[in-house]
Amino acid sequence: MNDAFLSLGSNEGDRKQWFRKAIDMIGRSCGEVVELSSVYETAAWGITTQPDFLNMVIHVKTDLTPHDLLNHVLAIEIELGRKREIKWGPRIIDIDILLYNYEIINTADLIVPHPFLQDRRFTLIPLAEIIPSYIHPKLNNSIWQLLTECPDQLDVRMKGQLNS
Repeated sequence: MNDAFLSLGSNEGDRKQWFRKAIDMIGRSCGEVVELSSVYETAAWGITTQPDFLNMVIHVKTDLTPHDLLNHVLAIEIELGRKREIKWGPRIIDIDILLYNYEIINTADLIVPHPFLQDRRFTLIPLAEIIPSYIHPKLNNSIWQLLTECPDQLDVRMKGQLNS
């Protein structure tokens, strides 16, 4: 079994409901969802003139290869109605592979660890909630250390657990 850490983001519609649907679909097609972070809210990153995002991280135990996992989460995004029209624009659901075991992957369609992980508090905070001492395989720092050094100044507010 492989350990994959996925980030979920949404800033359209019933954001928590999109998370619930995505997590259910991930559990059915990708592997066992073994841990959920809290849900956090933050202003949009990249294009800032859009609604605030909810973000969270989930830990999945999977038999899928990294590329198969990517194909499954992309299919889930499409099935839920995600349209890729504007880079960093509004979205119903965004699912990114942040980490996959301790592997370093750099292909045309997949980069793991996620290339912006260390630059975004909205992914580091929920990831640090789950695996604070995990050592980033490229940067050789713990997730907690990356969070303390993160240059991102966006306010990240805890919104509780997904079921609340």
